[in-house]
Amino acid sequence: VFTPNPTLLPPHDCNLVRLNCSAQILVIDILLMMEAKFFRFLKIVGVGFKARAEAEGRLLYLKLGYSHEVELTVPPAVRVFCFKNNVVCCTGIDKGRVHQFAAAVRSCKPPEVYKGKGIMYIDEVIKRKEGKRSK
Repeated sequence: VFTPNPTLLPPHDCNLVRLNCSAQILVIDILLMMEAKFFRFLKIVGVGFKARAEAEGRLLYLKLGYSHEVELTVPPAVRVFCFKNNVVCCTGIDKGRVHQFAAAVRSCKPPEVYKGKGIMYIDEVIKRKEGKRSK
């Protein structure tokens, strides 16, 4: 467990000491993140819905039932892998960017509540609605 060392600045100014501690903690977090990787798995549900990654994880192509393929450019700190044509893995060293890109992919076709089709996180639970009832 890392404890910041506030002795780098004179102790008479509390604001500078707090700022220095925060900076040290941020640097330690950045160094630890280089070793750890963050993952976000997406599942594509629907007939004919497919994904494929090209250019070493730099481009993601999605077939989502539109008249065209959706092409997404992956940010520099993120890599994309397709294990099957319906499971996408976003990975990287920056948790915020990985989750932001995964949210951007999910927003292309969010899951609908009646049939459950769309792009959803692996651990996401969709509350299904009942359709119209005929009398």
